[in-house]
Amino acid sequence: MSPARHVPRRAFLHIGLPKTGTTYLQHVLWGNRDRLRKDGVLLPGFGHREHLWAALDLQERPRLAKRHVKAPGSWERLVDEAAGRDEDVLLTHEFFCGASAEQAARALGAFGDAEVHLVITARPSADVVSAGWQESVKNGSTVDLDAVMAGKAAGGPEFSMRTWDLAGVLERWTPDLPPERVHVLVMPGPGEPRDAHWQHFAEVIGVDPHGYDAPSESLNPALGIVQIELLRQVNKHLTGYSALERGVWIRGYLAEDLLAGQERERGGLPTKYLDRFAELDRAAASLVADRGFDVKGDLARLRAPQQVAAGAARVPESVSPEELLESAGRLVAAIVADVRASTGDVPPRFRGNL
Repeated sequence: MSPARHVPRRAFLHIGLPKTGTTYLQHVLWGNRDRLRKDGVLLPGFGHREHLWAALDLQERPRLAKRHVKAPGSWERLVDEAAGRDEDVLLTHEFFCGASAEQAARALGAFGDAEVHLVITARPSADVVSAGWQESVKNGSTVDLDAVMAGKAAGGPEFSMRTWDLAGVLERWTPDLPPERVHVLVMPGPGEPRDAHWQHFAEVIGVDPHGYDAPSESLNPALGIVQIELLRQVNKHLTGYSALERGVWIRGYLAEDLLAGQERERGGLPTKYLDRFAELDRAAASLVADRGFDVKGDLARLRAPQQVAAGAARVPESVSPEELLESAGRLVAAIVADVRASTGDVPPRFRGNL
C-alpha cells in the first residue's frame, strides 16, 4: 500500500485578471517568500516564471516547449509539490484566467481534499482593455486597438477579451465553488493607498500584511500613447524572436528601459467603445453581487461611469507622424548611447580601421 498523500490545508489560486495589480502583488509575494513560508503559506516552484509556465501548461498550449524545455509539465510539478505539504499553498499568475471551463474544473480539482479558494483581482474593464492592449504591444504585438476591439487576439489568447472579461472568467471558473471561497479584489482607484491591494490579498490568504515589503509605486510602468504607437510600428520589423527574447529585448529593453523614460501622455480608448465597457462592468458587478462572492475593495468602481477614454487620455489615432518621429529620434539616440557605453566608444567592426 502506498503511503498516504498529504494535501495542503487550503489551496489559493490567484488567476488574474491581467493588468489588475498582479505584477505588484507577485513582487510582494515572491520578494517575501520565506516570510510567507513562516506564516504558513507555500509558493511552490522555483519562481514566478514557473507559475507562468504552469498557467499555459494547464491550458495545453501546443508550443510551450519553445519557451523552455522544462515548461511542459509545470502544472503537475507544482501540484505534486503542494501535495507533499501540510501548509496552505498559493499559485499566482494572471494567465490562469484564460483557461476553459473544463481546464478550470481540472485545476480546482487537482488539490484533493484541500479547501480551494479562487482569488480574482479586478478593475473597470476599460482600464483592463486599454492597459492590456498596451501590454501586448510591449510584448511584441503589432495589432492595433480597433482590431482588438473587433475580437482579434493581440499577440495570443492571454491578450484578448477572453482574459479581460471579468464576468466571462468568473462564469468559467466558479460554477461549483462555494461563494465564500471566491474572493474578488477590486484594485485601488486614484487617490487610494497602493498597498491597500496587498492588505486585501493578505487578508484573503490569512497573513498579517504588516512586516512585508510592499512598494508604494507601480512596478510595471505604462508607456505614453506616442511611445506605444512607435513600439507597435517597430515590432513589425522584430520578427523571429522567441518569447524569452521578446521579454528581454522588446518589453524589457525597448519599452521599460528606454521608452518608459520619455515624456509621455496617457493613452485611452475611443468614446465609441464606452457603452460596451459599461455593459461589461454592469454584468460583472451584478454577477459578483448575485452570487454573493467575497469582495475586498469598492465594487462600486465597476459600476462607475467609464473615464479612461474621456478627455484626459489620448487615443491611438490622435498620434501624429511628427510625434512618432520625435520619439523615434530619442529612442535611436538612447540605443546609440547604450552601444557606445557597452563597446568602449568604438563598435567592434570598426576597431580594425583605427
